[in-house]
Amino acid sequence: MKYDGIIAKMMQEVNQYEKKTIVLPEAEDIRILKAAQIVVEHNLAKIILIGNKQEIEEKCKAEGINISYNDIEIVDNMTSDKKSDYDNLLYELRKHKGITLEDAIKLNEDKVYFATMMVKAKDADGVVSGAIHSTSDTLRPALQIIKAQPNVHSVSSFFLMETPKKELGTNGVMLFSDCGLIEFPTVEQLVDIVIESAQSFRSLTEQEPIIALLSYSTKGSAKHEAIDKLHEVLTLLKERNVDFKVDGEFQLDAALIPEVAKLKAPDSEVAGKANVLIFPNLEAGNIGYKMAQRFGDTLAIGPVTQGLNSPVNDLSRGSSVDDIVGTIVVTCLQANNGNINN
Repeated sequence: MKYDGIIAKMMQEVNQYEKKTIVLPEAEDIRILKAAQIVVEHNLAKIILIGNKQEIEEKCKAEGINISYNDIEIVDNMTSDKKSDYDNLLYELRKHKGITLEDAIKLNEDKVYFATMMVKAKDADGVVSGAIHSTSDTLRPALQIIKAQPNVHSVSSFFLMETPKKELGTNGVMLFSDCGLIEFPTVEQLVDIVIESAQSFRSLTEQEPIIALLSYSTKGSAKHEAIDKLHEVLTLLKERNVDFKVDGEFQLDAALIPEVAKLKAPDSEVAGKANVLIFPNLEAGNIGYKMAQRFGDTLAIGPVTQGLNSPVNDLSRGSSVDDIVGTIVVTCLQANNGNINN
């Protein structure tokens, strides 16, 4: 399979580094197995599948998936000789929260917890999950075990979007945040989301972020406390002397379309040029990215987690094989960069 656009660019960058090891704890899903095959064929990463080896090999054979077992390791979390080590490590990490060793043993019977422990123990570099698990089931272990970086107050998420309409964003590439994690962000959390998203966009695209705070209003066309909240965000960002362009509040068309921007926000450096869109809450963000994906033929990679000490990334349960490949590639880049936000 041939890739182009942002995925091809990121694949080229990943190939410049030593291969990272990415754990996929959902080997029972055929999309995961197909994505693993593609990643190995393109020499992008070493893959660890969590599950019963015989069952996985039988499923691959039945589906015509020819994976190379030189670059794909299968680990059964129920029989692994490292499980007791992970059990003890998890107990030590969480005993201050009241967890017992028996609790740790039980938790590591869960494939996502086990995969997360592999990263914590430095036996792997990142986790990609969520094809059959909820966001909470994927990220709860990460937040408990991997935890946020010291300079990050709120772990958030983003989607890397690529539309065929190259006049939008930066040659069709945009970042949407937060569309997968923080339900109703506070002013302080929105500040974190903006800063983390700027760093993520720079790292993944090697382009400068131009950030728009989205609303149903553009520059005072409506009055509401939700709009006042965005003004507070801008004030705090200015006080921090951030090194990127950010402005708002903007309606979507004012943020992206130059002709609309000239009418609604003629004095803004961001209006009509934005490549990073910050949504006011999870509801708006989730609806927004899915509409772009389904109605606009837009590639959506993510949700990608930003702000963790090591990359653990959540998939949409509606992900395609290409979406999963893209998320694995992003996870490799995060691992290569010591995670995007370091």
